[in-house]
Order: sequence, then structure tokens, then C-alpha cells
Amino acid sequence: MPISQQNEVQSPSGLLPYQHLAELVDQNVIRADVPLEAGQLQPASLDLRLGALAYRVPASFLPGDATVEERLRDLQMHDALDLTRPSLLERGCVYIIPLEEGLRLPSDLAAKANPKSTTGRLDVFTRLITDRATEFDRVPHGYHGKLYVEVVPRTFSVVVQRGTRLNQLRVYRGRPGLEDTDLRGLHHRAPLVYRGEEPSEPIIDEGLWITINLQGPDDEPVGYRARPHGLIDLSRLRHYDPADFWEPVYRSRRGSIILNPDDFYILASREQIRVPPELAAEMVAYEPPIGEFRVHYAGFFDPGFGFGEGIYGTRGVLEVRSHEVPFLLEHGQIVARLVYERLLELPEQLYGTGIGSSYQHQGLTLSKQFRQG
Repeated sequence: MPISQQNEVQSPSGLLPYQHLAELVDQNVIRADVPLEAGQLQPASLDLRLGALAYRVPASFLPGDATVEERLRDLQMHDALDLTRPSLLERGCVYIIPLEEGLRLPSDLAAKANPKSTTGRLDVFTRLITDRATEFDRVPHGYHGKLYVEVVPRTFSVVVQRGTRLNQLRVYRGRPGLEDTDLRGLHHRAPLVYRGEEPSEPIIDEGLWITINLQGPDDEPVGYRARPHGLIDLSRLRHYDPADFWEPVYRSRRGSIILNPDDFYILASREQIRVPPELAAEMVAYEPPIGEFRVHYAGFFDPGFGFGEGIYGTRGVLEVRSHEVPFLLEHGQIVARLVYERLLELPEQLYGTGIGSSYQHQGLTLSKQFRQG
């Protein structure tokens, strides 16, 4: 039975894996005027492509009772940028870009979006918008219509063009999230976190909590702080010298660093994270009640991340920013949590080097536009 005709009552909850997403493409539930490209379909997500035009607007918005096009008629500041050729998106400016993909979801399917890992590591803020949306990054059950992305480069200006992939979409049925009891049982059968080559005792409370790593050899950085200038062409891989864009951050003797207000940092998790093939995971930002810092997170880990023969998990790379006042961040401090979600069935492909995944063996790793040491 086609995925688009299955009834929620008769079907389990879960994210749709690679092969089900391919079915949705064949059924025109996921539609695009330009055929999908190789590599767009991931183990449990779909990379979304920028369309041909970008609209500069004075502020972020949600369309509410209108379509995005109707709001753009009121807010568009000048002629649209032509993305059929490489175009500059300026730091600090807000752009709305129609995506190549659209949806015709059946009533039992919904979707959610997040930035791709590379997008987050460059501090390019993105959020999915649908017609008549009242929240970002969420597509309601049964949505028929276009998709748009809000793009705000926050640290670097960036060059993009039609087809650039900044965010990704997951389609799901029901409530795919795992309860804590299930997560604890899973960890005992197949460890979810390691430190070195040994399983580590997880911190589980409404998901798997992640802590920060601020220890290591004195001559190796524990993080990077962005130099807020410069321009990055997203199509250029392993091209830029990190020293032109980033300042290394070294630990203090007590294993801590001070975050400067509104500076952008790349740090790494203390834990090595594993995502078993039957699951995916979403990183949820941890914002303390005092509101002093926030993890600006990439958001999604496909099935197979940090998993496989001889792989003892993979560190999560974290994008961190302090607000208002300097903030002392100490080794082992909680900064985020992972919410694990079921898939409807095992995907036909898994995250890893076999499908060209960029960050399967990462440590403290900048985005793929930078040359690696």
C-alpha cells in the first residue's frame, strides 16, 4: 500500500526512512519542479534546495493567516536576488527563499526541519516556513503547498546559489520519540555514549544529556571563536584557511573558558555519541533558566551516526553563544540533550562515509569549507 494511503491507526509511529521518502517522491507527495539530485535523500531526511530567487526583508515573520507570498508583497525591500548565479547573502540581513521542494502530505503525515550541520557550524541561521504557519520548522499534518526558508547569516557573509542545501526535512507519523525507560534499556543493549573505547554512564532525563569537553593537551584547542568578518562561498570545499576566520580557544588550568557576549564558538561534546540504525536523534538546545548562554544547534543525527564496526561513537560538535554578560563554561557542564526517535523500519542506507557523510569521524571539526589540519 502506498505510504500516502496508509492509515495512522493501522501504522506505527516513527520517522520515515530513506526508502519511504523515495516512495513519497515517486508518489509526488514530495514534489519538485527540478528533479531531485543524487544525495538529497538521506537515511531519514531530505536535503532541501534553494530556489531561483531570494527576497530581502526587514525582519523575520510568521505568515499566520496569509501565504508567504502575500507577506512578501508587503515586506520585500527591493528586487529579488537572482540565485541562478552565485549571489551574496550579507551578514545580519534577513532573506526569505522559496525552496525547490514542496509537499502534498496525507492527513497522517507531518514534517519538521532543521539546519544542516554545515549550516550551523557557519552560524547561518535558518528556519523553515510554510503558508499560514504559526511556528517555524514545523509542517502540519496534511499540508499541501510550497516551502520557504528564512536565512540569516550571523557571523560571515555567504555566497549561495540555486540548489544550495542549507536545511533538511524529516517526515513522520504519530509520536516517534522514545521514553526514558526505553532509552535506558537501549543503552544497556547497545551503548549510546562512550568515553574513549569504553561505554559511559548516560545522563538520561527526557532524553540523553550532553556535556562539554574543555580538557585536552595544552597545545591543542578545545574550541574555536569566530572572527566576525569575511565571506564564505558554500560551494568551495576544503578551501579556506581556518586562521583567517577562527581564533583557537585553549583551556585554562582549571578546565574552563569564558564566553564573550555574542561571540560565536565551536566546541565539542565530552561524550562520543551513537545513533543505532533503527533510530535517529534530534539535538535540543539547553538554555539555563538564567539565560546566559545557548547552544545554537545543527539539530539532527541520521541513523548510523557514530555507529559501526570499530567506531566507539562520535563527538557532537556544538555551536555556542553567550548573551548579555560573559559566562564561565566549565568542563563537563551540561549544554544540550539528544531526543531519540524511532524509524518506521530500518533504512536502506546509513549515515557514514559510504554515502559521503562528512562528519562520521569528527572531533572538534569546523565546517567542510575549511581546510583540515
